[in-house]
Amino acid sequence: MNEYQPVAQGFRHLVLAIAMMASMAALPLSDAYGSQSTGEVRKNPDRPKIGLVLAGGGAKGAAHVGVLKVLEEMKIPIDYVAGTSMGSIIGGLYAAGMSPQEIEREIQNIDWKDVFRDEPNREDRSFRRKQDDALYVFKAKPGFREGSIQLPLAYVHGQKFDLQLNRLTAGVSNVKDFDQLPIPFRAVATDLETGREVILKSGNLARSLRASMAVPGAFDPVEIDGRLLVDGGISNNVPVSVARAMGADIVIVSDLGSDMLTRDQITSALSVAGQMVNFLFALNSQEQLKSLGPKDVLINSRLGDIGAGSFDRISEAMPIGDKAARQATESLRRYSVSQADYDRHLAARAQPAVQIGRLAFVRIENQSKVSDAVIASYISAKAGEPLNVARLEQDIQQIYGLEIFESVRYELIEENGQTGVVVRTREKPWGPGYLQTGLITSSNFEGDVAFRLGLTYTLTQINALNGEFRIGAQIGDEPALFGEIFQPLDPGARYFVTGKLGYLTKTINLFDNAGNNIAQARARGYGLELGAGRQFGTWGEARLGYRRETGEIDIGIGAPEPSRDFDTGQFFVRLTDDKLDSAYFPTKGHVGRVEWRSSREAFGADTDFDQATLSYSHAYSWGRNTLFGGVLANITPGEGAPIQSLYRLGGFLKLSGLAQDELTGQQAGLARLVYMRRINDIQFFKAYAGASVELGNVWQTTDDLFDSPIVAGSAFIGADTPIGPVYLGYGHSEGGNSSLYLFLGPLFSF
Repeated sequence: MNEYQPVAQGFRHLVLAIAMMASMAALPLSDAYGSQSTGEVRKNPDRPKIGLVLAGGGAKGAAHVGVLKVLEEMKIPIDYVAGTSMGSIIGGLYAAGMSPQEIEREIQNIDWKDVFRDEPNREDRSFRRKQDDALYVFKAKPGFREGSIQLPLAYVHGQKFDLQLNRLTAGVSNVKDFDQLPIPFRAVATDLETGREVILKSGNLARSLRASMAVPGAFDPVEIDGRLLVDGGISNNVPVSVARAMGADIVIVSDLGSDMLTRDQITSALSVAGQMVNFLFALNSQEQLKSLGPKDVLINSRLGDIGAGSFDRISEAMPIGDKAARQATESLRRYSVSQADYDRHLAARAQPAVQIGRLAFVRIENQSKVSDAVIASYISAKAGEPLNVARLEQDIQQIYGLEIFESVRYELIEENGQTGVVVRTREKPWGPGYLQTGLITSSNFEGDVAFRLGLTYTLTQINALNGEFRIGAQIGDEPALFGEIFQPLDPGARYFVTGKLGYLTKTINLFDNAGNNIAQARARGYGLELGAGRQFGTWGEARLGYRRETGEIDIGIGAPEPSRDFDTGQFFVRLTDDKLDSAYFPTKGHVGRVEWRSSREAFGADTDFDQATLSYSHAYSWGRNTLFGGVLANITPGEGAPIQSLYRLGGFLKLSGLAQDELTGQQAGLARLVYMRRINDIQFFKAYAGASVELGNVWQTTDDLFDSPIVAGSAFIGADTPIGPVYLGYGHSEGGNSSLYLFLGPLFSF
């Protein structure tokens, strides 16, 4: 079983209630946008008009491409196309003028794993959202509004899938009447409110195809003319009746069989419910297939263990469709025409692709609380300039990377003979406030445990420039409470101001020269941070800020000392560059940080001292293998930092084998090289095995820098799970220190 099949089966279970409604309704019930008939046919009136019917079936629908190849090879003219779900996508692209070979190439080139990952690629996320990766790591971010939790309508919103469909149908983007496509076309969807069949014959072709394949619970419903539309397989999975209503005298049906579970596969209440759904899908298909007459042709592709979710096996499905069509050649041959007649048929249906040229206009249709100027700041397309589709798609993804929109889409439209582009944004209906929780914990199985459980609430779109307010709380070994404001100063958020106020605690271990823990200090107090800065696209930030802290330090373990107050007052300047593709298991890109902090009594500090941080890491991959290397230098010139400002080092991948934050000092340095290999193919639960070599230490004076570095290393397995990254590892360091680690939370950043 491949990675998609259990997910696809789970999604289909969600369809059960809707499918039951549809099955209980009268089968002929349907809603059509306008008449189903296509009017005057532009084909040879002396031969029967042939309608091609392509059934739904998810990834199995790739078999339709093999069928199309055989039909063209046999020179069988197709006058109408009707499709459901994946059948509508293959059929819609064919009706739009793409050859079977072009369709084959395109669907093979689609990264289906990425298409069904709705979250934006990390390189497209705003820099502000990238910073969240170091906060709390549970990936789910439900909305919270009016005292209740709000959830999205589906697992996948289809952002990337929509961009793919837009690109594939760009050549006919100006065709709004599907009868005017090279081949008249119908897509079948289902009204989510009534369960009735909806026949789509006009509008935006890409949106119609997307609606036809919107599996409830898996993909967001698509709103068209005020109706919420979902997968057409619920109401009419094999739309023979639709092709006949278009005017077809003969129908050629490409069917994909059913996904019936075997007795061995029926092992739970969930699988029983799934089998009931399969019955209902099969029922409406059988009713349509019963209407076939002796002149019609049924091509039945037997896909075996290739399921609706097997998108990684579409290359295997296409030859099966080819084979099934060839087995029906005796029935098909009677509809073949001569080469000359077929050439005339192809010439009659050919249409030139849209010639966009220079854009006459760029328009924004914005359904959100942020200003149009925020969206426009990301769009490079300009009126009077040629359209660069690849650049526009990149701009769209960066707008989506703000993570306040359910969808960001574009459409090429023609008005008064001029072509322009419309960008449409729709804010998340479960926002604009979001909850995020996470657990950061580590254990060396020797009694040393770090545990931090946190919860944040982030309210976005507090004004037209997309300012945001956040509050958060953390419990565990270092409890904390904070509130934060982030306010852009311009529509593109290039410049910003920020303020943060909170209560924080910090545990500082003090060790002697033999590595014995002689004391443990606890710093707790209140802090204020004010900052202003400049963001550089999605990759970097420069920030200038002031940090003020006041509190007290207790010696909790070790020689008793009276508590003493502390005050910190410092200005800092920081430059950050982040182009990693993942903060948890990076495979490409780099991240770096340079920071200078100046603490002075004049700024409110107890003592005068300066500190600097320099870090850089880079990831390089080949195949399943990744090397991730990095260096870190923390310097205190003059060695005047108080206890609460000492550097901490030790723990998994930070001198593995030592306890977490075992070493503290005025100076700290670390170099490491990590090797990882991906050991599974499950997109939603990526697992890795790896090992590391580390070299570093802490020092009390700059004169001792790089003296007696500690050599350490580790071996580990890790997984990127829905609750965040999890690592289980063994570490060993010079001097005989060894530890087993269980670590949940961000790890690869310094």
